[in-house]
Amino acid sequence: MGNKEKFFEHIAQGYAMKGDYITMGAGMLDGETITDAHIKIPLKMMNRHGLIAGATGTGKTKTLQVLAENLSDKGIPVLLMDLKGDLSGIAQPSPGHPKIDERHEKIGLPFEPKGFPVEIMSLSEQDGVRLRATVSEFGPVLLSRILDLTVTQEGIVAVVFKYCDDNKLPLLDLNDFKKVLQYATGEGKKEFQSAYGRISTSSTGTILRKIIELEQQGADLFFGEKSFEVDDLVRIDENGRGFINIIRLTDIQDRPKLFSTFMLSLLAEIYATFPEQGDSDRPELILFIDEAHLIFDNASKALLDQIESIVKLIRSKGIGLYFVTQNPTDVPDDVLAQLGLKVQHALRAFTAKDRKAIKLTAQNYPISEFYNTAEVLTSLGTGEALISALDEKGRPTPLAATMMRAPMSRMDVLSDSEIKEVLDASKLIKKYNEEIDRESAYEILSEKIEKAEKEAEKEKEIKQTSRRTTSTRRSTRMNPVVKVLTSATFIRGVLGVLKKVIR
Repeated sequence: MGNKEKFFEHIAQGYAMKGDYITMGAGMLDGETITDAHIKIPLKMMNRHGLIAGATGTGKTKTLQVLAENLSDKGIPVLLMDLKGDLSGIAQPSPGHPKIDERHEKIGLPFEPKGFPVEIMSLSEQDGVRLRATVSEFGPVLLSRILDLTVTQEGIVAVVFKYCDDNKLPLLDLNDFKKVLQYATGEGKKEFQSAYGRISTSSTGTILRKIIELEQQGADLFFGEKSFEVDDLVRIDENGRGFINIIRLTDIQDRPKLFSTFMLSLLAEIYATFPEQGDSDRPELILFIDEAHLIFDNASKALLDQIESIVKLIRSKGIGLYFVTQNPTDVPDDVLAQLGLKVQHALRAFTAKDRKAIKLTAQNYPISEFYNTAEVLTSLGTGEALISALDEKGRPTPLAATMMRAPMSRMDVLSDSEIKEVLDASKLIKKYNEEIDRESAYEILSEKIEKAEKEAEKEKEIKQTSRRTTSTRRSTRMNPVVKVLTSATFIRGVLGVLKKVIR
């Protein structure tokens, strides 16, 4: 048996599937694509998370697009983070190209151009379905971790939430939270101290400064109503295809705090909302987090612990998380260890540090008799990748250098008129883009403070009036000497004396 035949047999056995699957492409040996040596990912294992990595321009985004399209075709909804703005083209079919036809002929797969059901979403003022969450939904633990607070400061945040619960004060946006903090060390100081103990002014000042820092990154747009319901991420269109929800993040690349705040909030809400699913034949929802280093680079230790905990637990809800980044070392080891699918595009070795990183990356993959992994990593072309997945029994599949299939949709952005068409057809925009500013903690406390100030002013006026009345009484009281001199007895005595003198 020749080397090619041996390789084909190796791939066919390692990627044999009984259940439903997604075909990623065909295996390659010594730079040649082996037709029909298909690399398949079982749907059953898609909730075991994954990584798509590689240098700029090697095809990461196209791989993400291929996975999203095929999941949608299988009736599985998808959520994409679009930081570069080049994923909206999924809504339109590919125009096709001779090179695409040539690629698919080598792979042994027919090419079918098609567009997919898309929902465009936004965290900022960009057009799209507005994504928001209330401060109450965020909760004291998550908010404290986002703000990177000390244990003492976390305790104050917990007290603020408890006070609001006890007094039925809705915490909807950051203005509400700031108002309660200011009230706790101002007008409501005695009330707080008697019920919850003394609250340090310096600690609340630090918390306020951190909230302002968060606001400067645009978090004031994220916190508020109407709060987004995560059930709306798992919609299916009339043709049985899952919606591909694209969150436009092109204007928050320089605001990692907002990005990580949103991601952690979303994952926590999904984990709290979705029912336990266990081991099923297909996932409920797949999330692709592009430029994943933005989450991890600026995350505190507490925040990283929270992310790692959610990654470990959320798969039981039927949710798959896929991190897209340039280098696997961008993802913490504890998270990397949880990822079942690894799609590694080419890495470039320009420096000694790069070569060291490539050696470390090569160690993350199964040993193969057909490849020197470290060498293959630097020799892969655009649209080629090393793939290692889990089979239906959870065992690692053979490592395969893969000629990746091309996306069925357009590999480009939509025009403004095309985006308008998508937005006009959206049912979610009508549901979420109306701004609601109902009475919450800010208004209730402001009214309470105003009422207290009016009462204090009224008391002050009563005291002043009382002082003036007392003063008036004193001023009208007759001098004792004058009183004696003007008395009838005294006058009669004086007149008697005078009468005698005159006689």
